[in-house]
Amino acid sequence: VEAVVLGQQPPVDFTVATVASGLIGGVTFWGSLVAFSKLEELIPGQPILFRGQHWLNLLLLIVALAMGAWLIDHPQQTQSYWVLLGLASGLGVLTTIPIGGADMPVVISLLNSYSGLAAAATGFVLSNNMLIIAGSLVGASGIILTSIMCRAMNRSLANVLFGGVGSVAAAAGPSADAVYAGKVKAATAEEVAMVLDGARRVVIVPGYGLAVSQAQHALQQLASLLESRGADVLYAIHPVAGRMPGHMNVLLAEADVPYEKLKDLDEANALFPETDVAIVIGANDVVNPLARMNSNSPIAGMPILDVDKAKTVVVIKRSLSPGFAGVPNPLFAADNTLMYFADGKKAINDLIQALKELS
Repeated sequence: VEAVVLGQQPPVDFTVATVASGLIGGVTFWGSLVAFSKLEELIPGQPILFRGQHWLNLLLLIVALAMGAWLIDHPQQTQSYWVLLGLASGLGVLTTIPIGGADMPVVISLLNSYSGLAAAATGFVLSNNMLIIAGSLVGASGIILTSIMCRAMNRSLANVLFGGVGSVAAAAGPSADAVYAGKVKAATAEEVAMVLDGARRVVIVPGYGLAVSQAQHALQQLASLLESRGADVLYAIHPVAGRMPGHMNVLLAEADVPYEKLKDLDEANALFPETDVAIVIGANDVVNPLARMNSNSPIAGMPILDVDKAKTVVVIKRSLSPGFAGVPNPLFAADNTLMYFADGKKAINDLIQALKELS
């Protein structure tokens, strides 16, 4: 830093670290803003695509790298650093907008990794060992988590970043009217309570709707009530349920749900055929059987929770609107499915009251 202030030639490692921190940091910051905007529905959650998008991204990357190399060779041209930041910012926006909301957990994990790498590079600039170590740990853990989540979705990272899942869903299968017309069975709290009254095993599948309604504490009360009536209550956790890595695990931990009751995808799928009632709360794509049945579906091949194999399925959801993949869900119209249309927290509280009245 002193060398730059005095107008001297700074060390090469200093300029390399400065360029790396600016480039990675710009991509991370603006990519994170786009991800936040998609999750808050400030911009469309579906992939935003246009002709030549990937070529434009490649061109931006090449120009940014070339600008970075030029800055390393001409470190006194500090005004060019702002040009590099502008290129990195554009790259961050344009590489994030093609990614659908369903893939946001993976993107958030990847951006988290980027932030760690940017912090580590900044640590080299400031000669701060603590920042280097912390940034390296965050970067490495983010990459590992991203890889694990991609494997859980049976997709490559390249497919997540460039696949545009959800952008062509309408042409990939039947319309919502064809799937749902005359087949959806709506139920009241009292009817669902009667189904739960005789259940010996209940598996709860939490989704983003649980987070939106902040119903985790009410859900734990419902589970405790069912257990007091002799039911075995478990929770099926999909690795990409919610909007960030580990979203459902954190919510249930807040409600003091015992960790041993949380079952991963493989464990849960082995339980569903022997489950009396599966309760789906605000989940959609992660329980959509089209992933198994339709090879042309945008979610084809994605591992899902096989809730449709339970004896009875109760889906708590505000409407029949599709998930971020944009495809209808045949589960909602299945013969063994009851749709309970309501806000998650209100629905669970009404269920608790209805169950108590049956006692």
